[in-house]
Amino acid sequence: MSQAVGLSEDEFLNLLDQVQDFRDRVIRPQVVDWERNRIFPAEVIASAHQLGLLGMEIDPELGGLGMSFGQKLRVLDVLSEVSMPYAFSLVNSHNVAARLARHGTEEQRGRFLSDLLTGNKLGSSALTEPNAGSDFSAISTQAISDAKGWRLNGEKAWITNAASSTVIVAYVQTDPGSRARGIASFLIDGTQPGFERVAPYDLIGSHAIGTGGFQLDNYLASHADLLAPAGEGFSAALATINEARTYVASMCCAMIEASLRSAVGYASERESFGKPIIKHQGLSWQLANVANQLEAARALTDKAVAAIEHGDSDSAVLPAAHAKKFATEIAESSLAACAQAMGANGLREEHLIGHRLTAARIANYVDGSTEIMTDRIAKSLSTTYRSVESTQ
Repeated sequence: MSQAVGLSEDEFLNLLDQVQDFRDRVIRPQVVDWERNRIFPAEVIASAHQLGLLGMEIDPELGGLGMSFGQKLRVLDVLSEVSMPYAFSLVNSHNVAARLARHGTEEQRGRFLSDLLTGNKLGSSALTEPNAGSDFSAISTQAISDAKGWRLNGEKAWITNAASSTVIVAYVQTDPGSRARGIASFLIDGTQPGFERVAPYDLIGSHAIGTGGFQLDNYLASHADLLAPAGEGFSAALATINEARTYVASMCCAMIEASLRSAVGYASERESFGKPIIKHQGLSWQLANVANQLEAARALTDKAVAAIEHGDSDSAVLPAAHAKKFATEIAESSLAACAQAMGANGLREEHLIGHRLTAARIANYVDGSTEIMTDRIAKSLSTTYRSVESTQ
């Protein structure tokens, strides 16, 4: 969990100004082209290293910026206002570097960390398989030990950055049938024999995420490639899931807020029947509902951030589930309401609301589906809302 003190407020605000300039100068002009031409912008993701964004939470002694978790989310929000897919790809590569910095061996950091921080290589975390998603403990990609190390066989699917990442934390089963107890994680080099990349998926949008998969065919992982041994790989993956759910919630809030600003600006200038359309109650109330839901989503997200920064992973489980469930469930309807308030102009590509709508749909699946969030909350009911009578 994140416990970094973070940058001073002045340092952070100065960096945030630079991030916004980078976003508007480099990312914004290309977002529509990425969508039209199904481009995974690997070079633009890599270029974020110029601001240190590929090492946001990593200790400065290891080449990072030393941000707190909350500061990282504010950076992701700024980027997500223009392209959540870009922000999501960037943070996923960052997370591999952060995992190495926190838990990798000196030898592993020496092999990969510098390249990840400079953008020479991009990272992916590979949990999901064609037949194992939310039920992560059911993965079947197998690792069998031999004299040279481990032989890995299987297929991974729905992996962020899979279009071109070459440093991959892959979760595999070392003892078939043992579910979570047998899961380990290895560092996979996507340039080595036995690794075969699957073409990026033809999604309805958000191509900057680079979603795809890969196959492992007798891939040789040395003992030095072992990142988390059997029994620890599963818990290592779960240790970061609360953070991921929280930043997905925060990025959804950023998309809603950016769209709401556009809608309010448009409605304040456009007139009908002799007055700005925002003066018509039907439209203003529609946007007021969006603002109300946004404030609630932000409050839930802030609660999850506070739990994560406190450093207790158990106490963050429920706040993260609440934040992600609520933010992802309101995102699409809120974005659609903002588009509706702008009339047919809400459909124009340059307003990016359509781009955000696709990203909002994807947010319902990543890092635990909305149904998994609901189930997590449901399982907490008997302890969270136990009646007074039952405790006496």
